[in-house]
Amino acid sequence: MRSTGEGTAAGGPYPLPGGGAGSAPGQPVATRATAPEEPASDDVGYRGPTACAAAGITYRQLDYWARTGLVEPSVRPAHGSGNQRLYSFRDVVVLKIVKRLLDTGVSLQNIRTAVRHLGLREVADLAQMTLMSDGATVYECTSPDEVVDLLQGGQGVFGIAVGVVWRDVEAALSQLHGERVDTGETLTRHHPGDELARRRNRAV
Repeated sequence: MRSTGEGTAAGGPYPLPGGGAGSAPGQPVATRATAPEEPASDDVGYRGPTACAAAGITYRQLDYWARTGLVEPSVRPAHGSGNQRLYSFRDVVVLKIVKRLLDTGVSLQNIRTAVRHLGLREVADLAQMTLMSDGATVYECTSPDEVVDLLQGGQGVFGIAVGVVWRDVEAALSQLHGERVDTGETLTRHHPGDELARRRNRAV
């Protein structure tokens, strides 16, 4: 279990890790769930309105978070007049998580810490991760036992299963439009995993 804020989790402070998929000393090793496949973010992006629809946020929120550096589009930032931001699938997942954290009263400072933390984790880690919070501190739990320990310790009030959010966003984007980065082609009712599958087939 790791804390992504200034708090104590299950008997001691756990500082923000520097990245990688390893466990902190004494941390239970979770049974790995099957990781969702990350779409090919370098080939496909999602414009602001699409990202908003999939993440359940307003365009004003999206614009503010981008301008303040909370969640910036990783495929293409908006530079200059008429240049549309393009968000990756992973960006949209983070947008939806930020919305849920804000709705439950987590401070912006701790949300920023959580966003940086998510950016350091591998896709396989996200599949098994649950973010827990008491409203002041955000904790990462990677096994059911850690969730129980946190709840019994009184720190956990609510939790966000990142893998579930991932699948929710994937389902939402499959009904919306993506855009090819290289050609600007609109991909109607684009399933986020399709482009990755095509790239793998070409490599065989």
